[in-house]
Amino acid sequence: MAGRFLTLFKPISKLIPEIKAPERRVSFNEKLFWTIIALIIYLVMSSDACRLYGIPKEIGEQFAPLRIIFASARGTLMELGIGPIVTAGLILQLLAGSGIIECDMSKPEDRGLFTAASKVLALILTGVQASAYIISGMYGALPGTSAVIIFLQLLAAGVIVMLLDELIQKGWGFGSGISLFIMAGVAQQIFLECFYPSPPVDEYGSSGLFVALAQTIMGGKPVTGLLLRGNFPSIIGFAATVVAFLVIIYLEGVRVELPISYAGYRGFRSRYPIKLLYVSNLPVIFASALFANVYFFSYILWNQPWGKDNFWVGLLGSYTLKDGQYVPSGGLVYYVTSPGNLSNVIAEPVRALVYLAILIGFCVIFSLTWLEVGGLNPSTVAKQLVDAGMQVPGYRRSQKAIEQILERYIPPVTVMGGLIVGLIAGLSDFLGVFGSGTGILLTVGIIYNYYEILLREQAAEMYPAFRRLFGE
Repeated sequence: MAGRFLTLFKPISKLIPEIKAPERRVSFNEKLFWTIIALIIYLVMSSDACRLYGIPKEIGEQFAPLRIIFASARGTLMELGIGPIVTAGLILQLLAGSGIIECDMSKPEDRGLFTAASKVLALILTGVQASAYIISGMYGALPGTSAVIIFLQLLAAGVIVMLLDELIQKGWGFGSGISLFIMAGVAQQIFLECFYPSPPVDEYGSSGLFVALAQTIMGGKPVTGLLLRGNFPSIIGFAATVVAFLVIIYLEGVRVELPISYAGYRGFRSRYPIKLLYVSNLPVIFASALFANVYFFSYILWNQPWGKDNFWVGLLGSYTLKDGQYVPSGGLVYYVTSPGNLSNVIAEPVRALVYLAILIGFCVIFSLTWLEVGGLNPSTVAKQLVDAGMQVPGYRRSQKAIEQILERYIPPVTVMGGLIVGLIAGLSDFLGVFGSGTGILLTVGIIYNYYEILLREQAAEMYPAFRRLFGE
């Protein structure tokens, strides 16, 4: 049975709107339809057409580094993005993984309570973050009525995002809403960094790299000046983006294949793949979400009248004004925020190394934690294979035998995968890749996962017997 902590959320969760799981098999075309609908709603909510009512027309941007991870858009209904959902999952995962709360994810009842707790906590965090934005003065001095209206808009938007994610995850669509929204946000960012025709931001022209390249050539200036452009898109950043895409695509295909056979059909053999990136991109999502929350709350506290001179707030983070924006300059937030580009890495090598080490460490921790929480541990996988009628040739058909074999591969691959994704995300950020290193890693992983999902869905449509193996 689940622990008392999760049980507390059961009565509250009944008051929160939910999407019911389909009671029939949802066809491929129907899943595609609902996935596209969810994506369109997200894009509309994050556009200027859905700006928050009651905020000033011109508002500063202090949380630009968090936008990609949280799939958020400044001043719109997607101001908070998926931040509360990811943070709620992060908190519960840490509590479950450390054993503070009891939760056996192999039991349907515990899984249901865990999901209910995630929804309630996400809604609470939506209210907390919305209040923090308003109280901290991020929108300037607001009259009481405007503050209440903005709070209600952010709360309603949070519920909509939660329902869109639930719609997709419960089987009406492909993958998860969180992954879908992150992928859309990163794609938008990469496109803007390549082609955005902004007013000149430096002597080479617009912030969009290829627009600036055309302006540089027409102006008779050397293109070598675009190799490194500080915080603006550069040629080295674009090259690093392409290389990062290729490296991650290659790593997504690296796997150990365990031979299996189907007991119901003699002679039918297949292979069970154990990918190098076994837990996919989830560890870097949770690690980045943790760092982003440190950034968010440290700035909120530091920005208070009493915050700049408070010792404890200083330990969490302090900021200095640079190029019209406050950037971390001390405290914990300084070391859990990427330097951002190669020039900053060269100027601050200690900060870069500490950030990389912390990022890799947390990616490994979250990888191991997700084995249990996500039902990917050897015991659960062995049970799934046995229930599907599978066995390993040369071994007796039992869960224990298969589990012992999986124990040789899954834990080591999980640690190695967490280390690799942390290293790629960190180094890519140092090279100034478009959409951030974490964004590129997440996007490639999400695209690859969608590719596998679509192949699996098509196989299930053509060969219904495979549905048992896919858990459908």
